[in-house]
Amino acid sequence: MNEPVTERHRSDSQLECVPLFVDLDGTVLKSDLGAETALLYLKRAPWNVFILVYWLLAGGRARVKAELASRVELDLTLLPLQEAFVAFLRNEASRDRPVYLATASDRRIASHFADGLGFFRGVIGSDRAHNLKGARKLDAILKVTAGAAFDYAGNGRADVPIWSRARRALLVNPELGIGAVGGGRLTFDQVFEDRRPLWRSWLIALRLHHWLKNLLLGVPLLTAHAFDAESFSRVIVGFFAFGLIASGSYLLNDLVDLGADRQHPSKRRRPFAAGELPLLAGVVVTICLLCAGLIVAALLSTPFLVAIAAYLVLTLAYSLYLKALVLIDVMTLAGLYTIRIIAGAAAISVEVSSWLLAFSLFIFMSLALVKRCSELRKLVSLAKGTAAGRGYRVEDALTLNIMGIAAGYLAVLVMALFVDSSSVSEKYQRAYLMWLECPLLLYWVSRLWLKTSRGEMNEDPVVYSLRDWASWVVLVAMTLVVFAAI
Repeated sequence: MNEPVTERHRSDSQLECVPLFVDLDGTVLKSDLGAETALLYLKRAPWNVFILVYWLLAGGRARVKAELASRVELDLTLLPLQEAFVAFLRNEASRDRPVYLATASDRRIASHFADGLGFFRGVIGSDRAHNLKGARKLDAILKVTAGAAFDYAGNGRADVPIWSRARRALLVNPELGIGAVGGGRLTFDQVFEDRRPLWRSWLIALRLHHWLKNLLLGVPLLTAHAFDAESFSRVIVGFFAFGLIASGSYLLNDLVDLGADRQHPSKRRRPFAAGELPLLAGVVVTICLLCAGLIVAALLSTPFLVAIAAYLVLTLAYSLYLKALVLIDVMTLAGLYTIRIIAGAAAISVEVSSWLLAFSLFIFMSLALVKRCSELRKLVSLAKGTAAGRGYRVEDALTLNIMGIAAGYLAVLVMALFVDSSSVSEKYQRAYLMWLECPLLLYWVSRLWLKTSRGEMNEDPVVYSLRDWASWVVLVAMTLVVFAAI
């Protein structure tokens, strides 16, 4: 076995100080290098999960970490640090105190990370044969100190044996329930914590406010005049099924898009990108939410299950590949909105008219372009030329604006043609009132794009509209027009 520590420089005076050994994953780094590299590896080809399982069975976690380290290149400069603790370590190192990085992550990646920070005396880490965690890490530390006193900083249960042997124990961003470890006998000399409450981070990650988009499932109720109790109850069940799938999809999107999110001015504060939630927990919760949503959908009806499965497949394709393709990404987003309407029709067993599909295509394409244009405007304000993980450049903003406005006005045109069709005259006693829908819709689309051009639009126009009083006035007015025309 190779010597576990790579020395950088030492002197006799420095050795008089009690050395400080610090964990990497969850301590100096708020994320986990193993999980980061595994997710990046799977993002390239999801079927590589079978290769990961083979490595795990053949050589354990140490083999997995070594194989990933040789195949995946992380941008270590983007990884979220525990800034207060890193500042503390810099101060300790500036006083000539020996500070070592002691991690269960692969030593090659850990050494690159330590070089980037520049103040670590040496690095203890795992190799292909040895997973340096818990008691094994303690043995490696004692080998470096020759059994002398040392201090240790960590964050989880695997660090308990090392804390128990250390002179001083430092706790950084503790795992849930760590205070009860060891029967509560373990005491900490210093505690560093800079994360939001766990429940709040999960609420942000799940994006429950985006469930409001699932109100689109109720559109077929209105257009088909299906106002009976059974139809309402079926749409409500569908609403929650789509909510579970949507939250699971958002988690998945955040997990596979960590690098791009960390380069974005606002998305870098998302819980996974910021290191506030463990990546492995995110994977587990994602799987549970998606499975639960599919089960609820299956209980509702087979056509609804097919629609929600199509939504899930398209969402996965978008998260993994399509979001990086110019124009394909916005067309995909428009399709995801439209599928909600199709699913709402499937839930109450009514057909979706060609008029509604055409209207959905144009109006949601316009909304998707609003989202991209608002992102590009933010890049302009930050003097950036391109969007990370996207194929757009800032000079595309004008073209996208024109395309988005045109799509919105085409939706108004479809509405006008629909109002003038025999479908409306046969279905509504006072069909002439339906013409009022056109100026209302025209106002809303125009106002939306005016807000976007002024830079007042956030990155999700649907959520913005659901919080915008003027949009609610238009929505209520359009609904009242429909009821008045019946």
